[in-house]
Amino acid sequence: MTAVFALTFVFLVFPVVATFAASFAREWTGVLPSGFVTFTHWKQVLGLGGDALYSLRLGAVLRTLPENPLAAPGQSPLFRSMWLALGGVLVNLVVGVPIAYAVARYEFPGRDLLNAVAVLPLAPGIVLGIAFLRAYPQLSATDFGLIVGYSLLKAPFMVMAVQSSFESMPLRQLEESARSLGASWPRTFISVIVPNAKRGIVSGAIICWALAAAEFNFSYVVFSRGARPLALFLKANISNSSFLTTAAAVSVFFLLIAGVTAALQLLGNRGFATD
Repeated sequence: MTAVFALTFVFLVFPVVATFAASFAREWTGVLPSGFVTFTHWKQVLGLGGDALYSLRLGAVLRTLPENPLAAPGQSPLFRSMWLALGGVLVNLVVGVPIAYAVARYEFPGRDLLNAVAVLPLAPGIVLGIAFLRAYPQLSATDFGLIVGYSLLKAPFMVMAVQSSFESMPLRQLEESARSLGASWPRTFISVIVPNAKRGIVSGAIICWALAAAEFNFSYVVFSRGARPLALFLKANISNSSFLTTAAAVSVFFLLIAGVTAALQLLGNRGFATD
């Protein structure tokens, strides 16, 4: 079993490692990349050596930051995607956590239907994108429309992760203990129930954020102006740049996902207080 796991792990991780290493190579004409180490591809992707057509425009962000700090991050696909994915996660937290709690804690008419609707994807990204364009033509291309779309597409992952945490907890006993000590129901939920479900909440946030940041179909249909969402930025690089430059672009996404995952896991391990 250990050998099978090790081989599977190496098989899955090797392409990621090879791609990351290739982003620092000058060429790749043989079996392995060669000409290490160069940062040319990273500078081109990050937009630090000039605003290339398919770059993250970090140079423009740094130039604009002193004059207009609020508008500067929106010029980069990196920061815009982080903001959009975070917005989708916040919506999922506000909506998904109460739904997961209600399904895990109470028996009520329509409970099974609500549970089924909450954990099943509403529609594929391309279908939801077309529906948004037809129903909300003025709203769909805005940041708010993208955030709502991301939250709808990824809500099942939040509900399932948090519901699992709630179902493993003695919810009734926790509530009764808190109420007997004089806590109101809202305070019981916020100060007792939610902190005890932190691992499920953090896991759901990690999954929703990563999937929203990489959402291509919905972004492709709905996006019309401004900095490209990160998934469209990667598609543009794959279609129009050399493989080594594309490797740098993909590596940026790898590092971004790893960094956000590590930060959220650190938050979950340390816990969070609601007092």
